[in-house]
Amino acid sequence: MSLSLPSGASLPERQSGRADHLPSLDGLRAISIALVLLGHLSGTRGFGKLNLGVGDYAHLGVVVFFVISGFLITRLMLSERRKNGRVSLKLFYARRTLRLFPASYAFIACVCLLWWAGVVHLQATDIWHAVTYTVNFLPGRSWQIGHLWSLSVEEQFYLIWPCTFVVLGPRRAGWAAAGVILFGPVARSGAWLFLRGTPYRDLEMFPMVADSLAMGCLLAKVGGWLEGKNWYLQLFRPVCSVGLVALILLINRYMGYTVVGVFGASIVNLSLAILIHRSVYCSRDWIGQILNWKPIAFVGILSYSLYLWQQLFLNRNSCVWVNAFPQNLVFAVAAALGSYFLLEKPMLRLRHRLRA
Repeated sequence: MSLSLPSGASLPERQSGRADHLPSLDGLRAISIALVLLGHLSGTRGFGKLNLGVGDYAHLGVVVFFVISGFLITRLMLSERRKNGRVSLKLFYARRTLRLFPASYAFIACVCLLWWAGVVHLQATDIWHAVTYTVNFLPGRSWQIGHLWSLSVEEQFYLIWPCTFVVLGPRRAGWAAAGVILFGPVARSGAWLFLRGTPYRDLEMFPMVADSLAMGCLLAKVGGWLEGKNWYLQLFRPVCSVGLVALILLINRYMGYTVVGVFGASIVNLSLAILIHRSVYCSRDWIGQILNWKPIAFVGILSYSLYLWQQLFLNRNSCVWVNAFPQNLVFAVAAALGSYFLLEKPMLRLRHRLRA
C-alpha cells in the first residue's frame, strides 16, 4: 500500500467536500462510545464484572473523544480561515450551541424531573454544576450527572481555544497548543503534590486533561507537514499501529501509578493522535473500510446521544429493573435514538445552514 500523497492537498481534503466530515472519525467515535458503554455496563445486575486487564477503558474512550474533538475543531477553523480569511466566533459559538445544548439540557431537565419525583437522589450542587458545565470541578458528584465532567471539559475548551486561535493566529496558536501539551504533566504533578488528601486530587479539572484536546489541535495544525515526512508515514504501517494500540492499553492498565498517571497520559495522547491521523489518511484500507462501514459509522454519529443518556440506565449501584442487563442497554439506545432524531438532527440541519 502506498502512503504517498500528491503535493498540494491532503487525502481527507480530496475525499470529502465537507470540512466537518472526515472519513473514519465516526468509526473511531463508535469505538470510543463502545468502550464507555462496556465500562459502565460492567458491574450492572445481569451483566457481571468485565475485567479486560487494560485499566479503566471507559475513561480511555473519553480521552479518544478529546483528541478527536481538538483535531476536528481546529481543522474546521483552519478551513474557515483559508476560505474566508477569518474565523467568525459568533457563528462558531452559534453552531456549538445548536450542536450541544439542546440534547444536554434536555438530559439535565429529565434528571431534574426524576430528582423532584424522588426516583434519583441528587444534591443541588449537582444540578448547578451540570447547567454551568463545571462538573469536572465538583467532588463527590452523583452518578446520574457524573459523566457530564467530560462535556464540561469540552465546553471549557470551546470557550478558550477559538478565542486563542483568533487572537494569536494559526501559527502562534499552534505553539500555544504545544505549550499546553508540555504543561499537562506539570499540572498533574502539581495535583499529586499539592492536592493530596483533598477531594480534588483525582478530579478531571481542565488543566490536568487539556493536553488531550491540545494534542488534537496540534495534529490539525501540523498534520499536513507531517504527511510529507517519510519517517512519520512509516508509523501508519499496520505493525506500527498495532504496537501503538498495545502501548496505549499497557499504559492505561497502570495509569493508577503516580509516574504513569503523570507522564503516561502524554504518551497515550500522542499515540492516539497518530492512530487518528492514520485512520483518516488511510481510510481506504481494510481498517478504514471497517471504520467507515455504515452501521459502525452510525453508532459514531449517535455517540453524543448515547453518551448522554446511558448514564441513567447503566448504573451498577442500582438494583432496579431498568438498570439491569439487557434492558438497561435497550433503554439507553432507545433514549439516544429519540434524542438524536427529535433534537440533534433538526439542530444539525440548522447548523449546516449557518455554515453555508
